[in-house]
Amino acid sequence: MKEPRGIQSIEVGGQLLLALAHHGRPMALKDLAREAGMTPAKAHPYLVSFIKLGLVEQDGGSGRSGDYGLGPLALQLGLISLQQYDPVRLATPVIEELALQLGHTVAIAVWGTRGPTIVRVAEGPTPVHVSMRHGTVMSLAGTASGRLFAAWRGAEAAALGEPLPDAAAIAAVHEAGLATSRDGVVLGVSAAAAPVFDAAGRLVLALTAIGTSTGFDTAPTGALVITLRDAASRLSRRLGH
Repeated sequence: MKEPRGIQSIEVGGQLLLALAHHGRPMALKDLAREAGMTPAKAHPYLVSFIKLGLVEQDGGSGRSGDYGLGPLALQLGLISLQQYDPVRLATPVIEELALQLGHTVAIAVWGTRGPTIVRVAEGPTPVHVSMRHGTVMSLAGTASGRLFAAWRGAEAAALGEPLPDAAAIAAVHEAGLATSRDGVVLGVSAAAAPVFDAAGRLVLALTAIGTSTGFDTAPTGALVITLRDAASRLSRRLGH
């Protein structure tokens, strides 16, 4: 199918907005133009128009002096976009794809009143005979999902009054950027859980893969862990992290 034709000048000028979003701070004209792949003379008219629209604002000067940053309209658009993004809704099609790609059952766990709670499950090609139904509350110390939430939502986890992972286990989760469990709660069953963060850096859900230990690779450099972590990272970026 032929790609729809767009407006080239908008796409070119949009590189300036992408550069500002990427760096996350105001930039001088020459630096901003360089990052967008154009000369300052070419970048300036685009910035003037973006300022008029409120997409860009300029600090400490006028004309070509002063740094350029994202403006109030850009902020408003970002907030509206975040309000439209429900983490569980975004993650639901992702776990369906992961279950097929990884060949294991994949679930979404969120923080509930009793701790990490399964809210969505995508069955893998080989069923796992362990409780992964909607509403299942996962052990904080004995499961990958539980260790993940204990690591990033420690105060809330401690308030439940249940056994927690020890300090070494928490440190290992932070260092690896995800949690794993091999033959934990159920002998012969292993799992890996990757964190999804929102714009405030808060852990909002876990993508958890689970399968029989004989065919489940929990190695940090293994394909399963890398794929799961990458999927969680993409979701986090969509949520503004």
